[in-house]
Amino acid sequence: MNPILSARDIDGKYQKKIFLEDYSKKPIIEGVKIVELRNMVGEDGDFSELMRFTENGESEVFPGFFVRQISRSKMLPGSIKAWHLHFAQDDIWHVPPSDKMLIGLLDVRKDSPTKHVSMRLALGGGKAHLVFIPKGVAHGAANISKKNASIIYFVNQQFNLENPDEHRLPWDTLGEEFWQVKKG
Repeated sequence: MNPILSARDIDGKYQKKIFLEDYSKKPIIEGVKIVELRNMVGEDGDFSELMRFTENGESEVFPGFFVRQISRSKMLPGSIKAWHLHFAQDDIWHVPPSDKMLIGLLDVRKDSPTKHVSMRLALGGGKAHLVFIPKGVAHGAANISKKNASIIYFVNQQFNLENPDEHRLPWDTLGEEFWQVKKG
């Protein structure tokens, strides 16, 4: 049996470059919910059930959420759509398993216990999730793949062209590096 190694057993050229990956639990913004969906994969493709509703139209997974509109946004490779937030609207985002996106969330609510907390989520990439984004949490996405990618989103308010609840922050509010894939 081989003995356990220590840093002294690593060539000096690499010793100072070694680091440990951070596997600690990351903070979750107050009100954000991430739900993993079953993605059934077969020889002929895959299937994900996105959401079920009660007889009165309420989401079974997100009680109190009634869908008023469902939309899709297609993003070209390398594009970034950020940051936007709503004062009246909650969102539920889904990136199809066949696509891959980096989702960014930033709590900008003045009285939130998680004020200023940001989150980065890799969605798609063979998995299926729903992400509930409460009003006042800025959100955006970066297409980190080499093909077009889509976000399907459910909202509890209909878009009103005369009075849009679509407020913006600069895309680089957290710095350009926030939207870059971390290499490590």
